[in-house]
Amino acid sequence: MNETASLRARAEIDLAALRANVRVLRARASGAQLMAVVKSDAYGHGALPCARAALEAGATWLGTATPQEALALREAGVGGRIMCWLWTPGGPWREAIEADVDVSVSGMWALREVVEAATAADRTARVQLKADTGLGRNGCQPADWPELVSAARAAEETGTLRVTGLWSHFACADEPGHPSIAAQLTAFRDMVAYAEKEGVRPEVRHIANSPATLTLPESHFDLVRTGIAMYGLSPSPALGTPADFGLRPVMTLSASVALVKEVPPGHGISYGHHYTTPAETTLALVPLGYADGIPRHASGRGPVLIDGSVRTVAGRVAMDQFVVDLGGDTPEPGARAVLFGPGDEGEPGAEEWAVAADTIAYEIVTRISGRVPRIHLHASPGQD
Repeated sequence: MNETASLRARAEIDLAALRANVRVLRARASGAQLMAVVKSDAYGHGALPCARAALEAGATWLGTATPQEALALREAGVGGRIMCWLWTPGGPWREAIEADVDVSVSGMWALREVVEAATAADRTARVQLKADTGLGRNGCQPADWPELVSAARAAEETGTLRVTGLWSHFACADEPGHPSIAAQLTAFRDMVAYAEKEGVRPEVRHIANSPATLTLPESHFDLVRTGIAMYGLSPSPALGTPADFGLRPVMTLSASVALVKEVPPGHGISYGHHYTTPAETTLALVPLGYADGIPRHASGRGPVLIDGSVRTVAGRVAMDQFVVDLGGDTPEPGARAVLFGPGDEGEPGAEEWAVAADTIAYEIVTRISGRVPRIHLHASPGQD
């Protein structure tokens, strides 16, 4: 038996599918550049292999949330443009500047820290100013925008920084027709126009996330940021399935059945006995649990493909394992239990687990823990 087949569990990552998804998204981007968002370990798929695959497929930028994520890519030898946007006071500004990472600034405290770090490094910082056009998270409010733009321009005049981008983020692009979409686009255009009137000459202006990339060509500007769609998942069921957009899910999560046994009717299953066998039956023990990222909220509902049939989690998901009622079927221990994947063998998708857990597919793939090995398929020669 080979090493992969003998693993307790595995998350197979199809890098060929990821490359194909990037090409599909580039075609939808109306001539804009594409940023491959690889934050949170590439949504659980493995940041370094996914970043390399995305660049091979034509992505021209990489995006991370934290500076540590961006710096890890640089330390691994990844070149090109990288942007990171989630900063806190005292963050590694100098390290990011010296690594030629674009840093996002949403307020005066951050701009001051960038200027200080760039001065200490004797380097020109690459800075992108983020506008809060209505999401209400990070970003500079319209009322504070003139002060931030003025201070950034003053720093540009001294050579301390260069404003390389102006950007924002949608709140409801995954809800077709939501009135906030048009309102945010108007606000973004106005804030960009003001900055450019004051002398800012950005390399890129961007607001489009995955749903906007797929459905709002008027939002593409110079660059689109694709996260969940790059991994072959729809940003919202209301927009369509992955297949509707020509996307293929990249992750397949499976495990080897650890035990198959016969039990009598009325047998309680797992903690709390929330499931009791209605008749004599067989049970399969699947060695994945909430420590691996399987949502406990999907207890009694999560779908699993075993021995050619889709079954349902019986009872509660425990820390390391859950049980499936096989209804009398008797696959051998070691049989493959597939929780989600692209559907080639009839297995569920990540979206079906999201429905079972009352959440979104983003969370399902991102929460798969590091205890589950990632097996990267179709990597380029010489790469992991």
